[in-house]
Amino acid sequence: MIQIISRELGAFFSSLIAYIIIGVFLLFLGLFMWVFQETSVLNYNYATLDQLFTIAPMVFIFLIPAISMRSFAEEHQNGTLELLLTKPISSIGLILGKYFSVLILILFALLPTLIYFYSVHQLGSPVGNIDSGAVAGSYIGLALLSATFAAIGIFSSSISKNQIVSFVIGAFLCFLFHWGFQYLSSLPIFIGTFDNFVERLGIEYHYNSISRGVLDTRDILYFLSVITTFILATKLSIDKKNW
Repeated sequence: MIQIISRELGAFFSSLIAYIIIGVFLLFLGLFMWVFQETSVLNYNYATLDQLFTIAPMVFIFLIPAISMRSFAEEHQNGTLELLLTKPISSIGLILGKYFSVLILILFALLPTLIYFYSVHQLGSPVGNIDSGAVAGSYIGLALLSATFAAIGIFSSSISKNQIVSFVIGAFLCFLFHWGFQYLSSLPIFIGTFDNFVERLGIEYHYNSISRGVLDTRDILYFLSVITTFILATKLSIDKKNW
């Protein structure tokens, strides 16, 4: 599995793909946090990073499927998947290798955002007047969100030979799991009966819960369950093609 991770990360960083993706991500966040008047931190009367943790999921819905779309679709297209599966590595090892390589790249893109935290920390009056607990919880929530989107993206890449189709499916599923259940819960047929249950099926409910700085095991188990489900679904897809 380590060899797969090293191979995938090498392929990312040996081309411009990784640098363009990280650059676009940081550019978007920078514009929303410091330039656009409606969301600029400088227009708030208190030190906060709420803009970062509100905007990042929107960007990740498109960014993460764009990173993961080549994982298996490219192998299918080049006819190298069968060759990989003949190596002394299990299908789950291959999937996890590709999954962790995508996740490492995403977490690597998040590291420079700590500069934003330091900047807002210094801008507080007095210096350091920021809810560090909520920020830490939000970063944990964003990491779990990234891990979930990465699992969805890997699954989407495994069911299609076309990278564009994989990207579209991945972006749609990420949107559905993040906001879809919230919209469903507001439908008249659920209000007053199952609206809270339906809302809890979505990622946003648990992401917002962790972002308040409180780590609830139910929220963590939810993310781990969704990740495991999509990893297993990817295994079924790969095993089926191999068979």
